[in-house]
Amino acid sequence: MDLRQMQYVVTLADERQFTRAAALTGVSQSGLSAAIRSLEDELGTTLFDRTSRRVEPTDAGRALLPHARSLLEQAAAARDAVVRATRQVSGTLRVGAEQCLGLVDVSGLLERFHRRHPQVEVRFDQAGSHDLLDRLRAGELDVAFVATTDHLGGLPQTVLGSEPLVLLCHPRHPLAARTAVGWDDLDGTDAVDFSTAWGVRPLNDAAFAAHGVRRRVRFSVGDVHTLLDLVGRGLGTAVVPRHVAAKPQAARLRALALPADAPEWVVSAVSGHRGSPVAPHLLELVPALSA
Repeated sequence: MDLRQMQYVVTLADERQFTRAAALTGVSQSGLSAAIRSLEDELGTTLFDRTSRRVEPTDAGRALLPHARSLLEQAAAARDAVVRATRQVSGTLRVGAEQCLGLVDVSGLLERFHRRHPQVEVRFDQAGSHDLLDRLRAGELDVAFVATTDHLGGLPQTVLGSEPLVLLCHPRHPLAARTAVGWDDLDGTDAVDFSTAWGVRPLNDAAFAAHGVRRRVRFSVGDVHTLLDLVGRGLGTAVVPRHVAAKPQAARLRALALPADAPEWVVSAVSGHRGSPVAPHLLELVPALSA
């Protein structure tokens, strides 16, 4: 067993699906599946039960998990100790992120950065992607993790990944029995969506307008859990990134595929023009968490 295998086990156990776990660990879905099978062959037991909808750890998998997490934590702590001993970084770092980006664990990233560079004062704000970009341009932030490719201008950008959008609806919604929908199926529907500052809202508005689809956004919200609660109460459908549909709070909702020409959710790390000397030390940790 090696550390990469332990990362696969932990991520798959946390995400409960191969597609999302593969995206987070930076390996193809087939590569992740093969690595898990190889580990199961090595240990002589099944670590995960696979179904068409979810992946669940077996008793053996649950027994392995705390040891896998411990090995990963020890390895990270060892690397951070070496960095602290050889490279002291100080100063202030101002970071912003949209809520629930999915393709990067911002909280985990900040924890890792603080452990590696304890002398840096980190200030963190959560807001919609478009508001964050405005603050970057104004020099109020050094780094922002956003879910939009619009209005970046010349801001330095590192794309961390992308995923499709899906339609969420109540299990008793007229569309709930389907696995996919066309644009015409959504004409005239009531919708729940995020406020216009969020990355996904302009994507949705532009896609519906481009296909001549009229939707009534009855509820405009500022957090993921409120959106899921409103959809769960049958108050409208919602077009969201696929990882939102995998949240436990969405377990009883139906997730339907959108047409192939639907836009994708793209997550990026964007830096300010002024080039904080501390920012590169944060960004160098991003691949370890998102790829």
